[in-house]
Amino acid sequence: MQNLVTLEGRTIVVTGAGQGIGKATAELVIELGGNVVALDLNPDTLEAAMAELPAARVQQVVGSVTDAALAASAVEEAVKRFGGVHGLVNNAGITRPAMIEKMTPTQWQEVIDVHLTGTFYWLQAVGRHMVARAKAGDTTGGAIVNISSDAGRKGSIGQVNYAAAKAGMLGVTMTAAREWGRYNIRTNSICFGVVETPMTEVVRGEKFRDGMLAQIPLGRWSTPQEVVKTVCFLMSDAASYITGQHLGVNGGFHISL
Repeated sequence: MQNLVTLEGRTIVVTGAGQGIGKATAELVIELGGNVVALDLNPDTLEAAMAELPAARVQQVVGSVTDAALAASAVEEAVKRFGGVHGLVNNAGITRPAMIEKMTPTQWQEVIDVHLTGTFYWLQAVGRHMVARAKAGDTTGGAIVNISSDAGRKGSIGQVNYAAAKAGMLGVTMTAAREWGRYNIRTNSICFGVVETPMTEVVRGEKFRDGMLAQIPLGRWSTPQEVVKTVCFLMSDAASYITGQHLGVNGGFHISL
């Protein structure tokens, strides 16, 4: 039987690959036959995360998603090494929580820079390569997945910066889908609920645990390994006619038409 969710021979860029969802995504891409360009700000974290993956199929990139020049050079290096870049997972993220009236300009800007501006830089760098390849006659196309959040669709108390950035990523997704669809470049968002990562430790803690679980029809958190299956689905040919969509992977935490 044909394996519809194979990534055989494809090279996927994953930002924030040192832990959590990014690490799990990189691992599954490799398992499905792909190559990984793994970016993280912390070199030790990244090296440890990639240690068990085949070195010949992993390109480690250390730096910030907010560095536009790094995005361009990483894509260029990946094209030289692997022959092309076929996918991007914009996953890197941070939180700087504070109530609106107490949030500092620095707290606001740091989150916007990483989530929204960083997403734009890497989408632009990868997209430029994909568009150029298409104009040269290559019909392979590509797939981009922006990791958004239910916070971008319903708000998040104490995280106006995060909610605004994640909502902005939805706009980036829809625009890229419209602009690049003619090149067979698909761009989608995934809106996660509560995944067991370091970023959600507070909401999964004793103070908020029961209240959060009561809002999730499936009644549990998800693991990174569970949710990244959907990421790789969207990167594969099984999702060849899906673009411009915001897919909720959240146990029912947010339900909409």
